[in-house]
Amino acid sequence: MSVQRGLRLNNAPKIDVLIPAIEKDLATLPLVIDNIRRYVKHPIGSIYIVSPVSTKIRKLCSRKNCIFVNERSVLPITKNEIHYQSSRWNRSGWLYQQLLKMNGDSIVKAKYFLVMDADTVLIKPHSFIVEGKTVFYCRDWSQPEYFNTYSKLLGMKAPRPRSFVTHYMLFDKSKLSALKQKIEAVHKLPWYKAIISNINKKKQFGFSEYETYANFMYTKNPGSMVLRSSMNKSLNVNASSLKEQQIRNLALKYRSLSFHKRKIYSKAP
Repeated sequence: MSVQRGLRLNNAPKIDVLIPAIEKDLATLPLVIDNIRRYVKHPIGSIYIVSPVSTKIRKLCSRKNCIFVNERSVLPITKNEIHYQSSRWNRSGWLYQQLLKMNGDSIVKAKYFLVMDADTVLIKPHSFIVEGKTVFYCRDWSQPEYFNTYSKLLGMKAPRPRSFVTHYMLFDKSKLSALKQKIEAVHKLPWYKAIISNINKKKQFGFSEYETYANFMYTKNPGSMVLRSSMNKSLNVNASSLKEQQIRNLALKYRSLSFHKRKIYSKAP
């Protein structure tokens, strides 16, 4: 995928970008970064890569003009303090990354910041604020347990107009802070401890940062949101193997590609 400067929307606010990552994500992370710059129709401030200590990811940040953030500086807890697993699966790191995203307001400088999963690549232009409204990309299915946890955290049912789990989302720092303050007010605990303690740890998919934030926003002011279909495609191939023409063909039908099942890479890009 070649990198080109994307067109910018007139008067589009500048946004920062936050991408939690681990070394496994090096198979896709360079393309994720390049295509954010290519397809996000906002001025991009800083791109922050939140990661465990990693020489390879630091080098990538240097090459791609991104800011490396040691994940241990983001939260008062570490992944090792989260015990969310069974004999068949371990979701501790998965939950930890969600909590890192939810504390992104402590890292970024801009009022708005785009959180992007490190295995999802944009392939069409994206705008996230249109005529003063925030655009949320959606799909039609979700995990029921996400909403059970939402109800416990916030003391109300999620409105669930659609599912907001589409691997990227624009956050407003002040509204994200308000969500965390609400959770703390309900539970008299730090927000991250409230989340950890309210998940049904017998369930493999117990919490979604995207569902929680967007449904909270919807309860406050649904008229401030624009819901668009995400049109995401999951592929079980190596991202770097895709040719430009293949991307163009996929872009006729999809907005983004996810490479969830690729767990190995031959060398760091």
